[in-house]
Amino acid sequence: MDKYLIVGLGNVGDEYDLTRHNTGFMVLDAFAKASNICFEDKRYGFVAETTLKGRKVFLLKPSTYMNLSGNAVRYWLTKENIDQKRLLVISDDVALPLGDFRLKGNGSNGGHNGLGHIQQLIGQNYARLRMGIGNEYARGGQIDWVLGRYSEEEQKELQPSIDLAVDIIKSFVLAGIDITMNQYNKLGKRAKTKSE
Repeated sequence: MDKYLIVGLGNVGDEYDLTRHNTGFMVLDAFAKASNICFEDKRYGFVAETTLKGRKVFLLKPSTYMNLSGNAVRYWLTKENIDQKRLLVISDDVALPLGDFRLKGNGSNGGHNGLGHIQQLIGQNYARLRMGIGNEYARGGQIDWVLGRYSEEEQKELQPSIDLAVDIIKSFVLAGIDITMNQYNKLGKRAKTKSE
């Protein structure tokens, strides 16, 4: 049975709930809710398992804190003997406006600490879904921005993208990265207008 590892990046702890840096966690929580599965506290992270048309899918929310996310990713890839081509990492991105997203098959970490640590440990060749969180902060204010909580208004604006991200995960598992990029990246700039 083919196995897939879907990783949502974030920080554990109530004080980080609904913060911009935890957008990856929010996507996986939405996927788990839609799939009616629960996360269990396991080594290096919270893990949920499901199957999609005969493919085994592991959802991972690392408990290592953002800057050491690579430890969790490398451990679960090795433990479950998952090919790196079947890894998808979901992260927040200040370079994209709130509600926009971008799926890529590989690439640089774009200055993101979680992606940077994963890259240190396993290289750049893995798929990543970057969820835009905007960058409306003054110079020097990036840390406060990414660790700040979404307002109710922002959550509403983000929700269509989170719903699409759940579909993207399914497509990545069932159809592969190339077909999924072709199908969804064109929606990445319009996710927030879908519900208007």
